[in-house]
Amino acid sequence: MTSVAESEIATDLREWLTPLRRVFVLTGAGCSTQSGIPDYRDGDGQWKRAQPVTYQAFVGDPAANARYWARSFVGWPRVAQAQPSRAHFALAHLQERGIVSALVTQNVDGLHQRAGSEAVIDLHGRLDAVVCLSCSSTRPRAELQAWIAERNPEWTSLEAATAPDGDADLEGRDFSSFRVPACPECAGMLKPDVVFFGENVPRPRYLQAQQALRDSDAVLVVGSSLMVYSGYRFVRAAHEAGLPIAIVNRGRTRADDLASLKIDAEAGTALTAALL
Repeated sequence: MTSVAESEIATDLREWLTPLRRVFVLTGAGCSTQSGIPDYRDGDGQWKRAQPVTYQAFVGDPAANARYWARSFVGWPRVAQAQPSRAHFALAHLQERGIVSALVTQNVDGLHQRAGSEAVIDLHGRLDAVVCLSCSSTRPRAELQAWIAERNPEWTSLEAATAPDGDADLEGRDFSSFRVPACPECAGMLKPDVVFFGENVPRPRYLQAQQALRDSDAVLVVGSSLMVYSGYRFVRAAHEAGLPIAIVNRGRTRADDLASLKIDAEAGTALTAALL
């Protein structure tokens, strides 16, 4: 049975969507929390844990690099096995209705695609691919996972709490003996094909999303606090262009004062009530 609160949420969101034909959808970690992938921030938009490793530390500090790969090796299987949430399926349904001009996600888990969404713009890349920083070759993460397991068998049976973006909490471990993977083509440094803190979104990807925003008549934000500028800038640009903005997110966001509709609710609950 749908509660009164859910009924009100459904009505508000349906009424907001009714006149629209080209909705730019921007999603964040709140879409994936019900899939078992934790988010970074609390309801006030503050960090729940230490900030993720920066690009500068990853490429410049061997200890930080080894720590990242060890934690990622333990944490990756949970991302690989995660299933789409109700929020992912609801947005795939909205796309099927033909009113989504673009689905842009800040997530790197690929769950929108697993739910059936097409032509997703992965703003921050995908965790299921690995790129060489020297020769730019790419390969599936699953291939690298097997390489790491073969050379670090003592790490294969570790259990750890799941952390955001395929990370795992392994505090107190000695990472000095962990064998970090290298590119099989050129022996260069490998990196998940995602945008780290301290990196910029690749310009072609940004321009693709920017053009989609120009072709839209509204913006719907789902499950993002918008504290990261790479996502917030699209909402700010939409506001400057006079486009209506709706936000569905548990807790405060950076753009609450720009939105014509703010729904403070879990993304899957709100979208399922309104769209399915």
